[in-house]
Amino acid sequence: MSFTIVVDENIPFARETFGRLGSLTLLPGRAIGPAEVRHADALLVRSVTRVGRALLDGSRVKFVGTATIGVDHVDTDYLSNQRIAFASAPGSNANSVAEYVIAALLLMAAEQGSRLEGAVIGVVGVGNVGSRVVAKAQALGMKCVLNDPPKQRATGDPKYLPLPQVLAEADYVTVHVPLEHEGPDATVGMCRNAFFAGMKPGACFINTSRGKVVDEVSLVQALDSGRIRFAVLDVWQNEPQIDPRTVAHTFLGTPHIAGYSFDGKVTATAMLYVDLCRYLGKQPELGLPDLLPPSHVPCLEVSACDSRGDEEVLRALIPSLYDIRKDDEALRRAVSVGEKRGIEFDLLRKNYPIRREFFNTTLVVPAERQSLAAKGQGLGFRVVARG
Repeated sequence: MSFTIVVDENIPFARETFGRLGSLTLLPGRAIGPAEVRHADALLVRSVTRVGRALLDGSRVKFVGTATIGVDHVDTDYLSNQRIAFASAPGSNANSVAEYVIAALLLMAAEQGSRLEGAVIGVVGVGNVGSRVVAKAQALGMKCVLNDPPKQRATGDPKYLPLPQVLAEADYVTVHVPLEHEGPDATVGMCRNAFFAGMKPGACFINTSRGKVVDEVSLVQALDSGRIRFAVLDVWQNEPQIDPRTVAHTFLGTPHIAGYSFDGKVTATAMLYVDLCRYLGKQPELGLPDLLPPSHVPCLEVSACDSRGDEEVLRALIPSLYDIRKDDEALRRAVSVGEKRGIEFDLLRKNYPIRREFFNTTLVVPAERQSLAAKGQGLGFRVVARG
């Protein structure tokens, strides 16, 4: 009997990779149920598929992989108890999320008539994603104040500050925490009235972690009162049936795609492919370089006559690679269709266009614009100075 694998159809290059290892069945993530996995040997999912006893009891699945960095949709205790091997893709889309945050920050600063250089950003959760946000924000000249209680306890490093101090100092607060339901570091509902009341008046808020981290009623109240000036949300309570009223209050709202760069998704595929090969005792035949094609925007050039400031130049160039405003417009159209908004939300994710990360593009800058070159390099571009 051949090795059979059920795969979320949104995982790219599934046929090219996992198809080398067995017989594939590709399905929409929300359509993967007990009947679909009963005779499967392996299951590969994304975040929309909940994996646990209800899905897997009675099946012959012995390997589960998720092409995501978060694993809160997977009952890992159940898998361990059933001796089902498990793999995830930590860090695979971290750079994608960090680039999303930078795109949002540049637009919020422009809307306020201010600059990011010299502004304070509070990063709540400094793991794979948060650490990349810190590096990119610092490249733009921002001051970063950090909160991460588990890291503070583990390291004793004084750079990790109490949450009230971070909220009070930050002009922008961005959240990058895992979804924890209980314990000293519980994050479900972490961002509610007290959290927003503790923020610096007129500050801006970004959440790209998990929808349940934010109490949306509290957020809307904080926005209505003017305590918070802008909010950017990529994740929502009750996905895919998200609340149009919350969307209407956001400066930017997107359909859970911050980590949806093509590079990030393909990296996750490559990581799961290697893990499944290891589980089967086989040697991988493909690697990430075999899967990633060249960018459709290999080069961006800054004219020697361009007298705009560094941030203005970057704000103008980045939409050539990723225009976050298009995702915002698409979500607003999707939630305007009433009861079908959940279907439309999922379709936006399923049919998401190819988006490449900055490292695929060379930024050509005049030799005298050293600060722009440094910022571009810090954001991840390949940079070439033109004499």
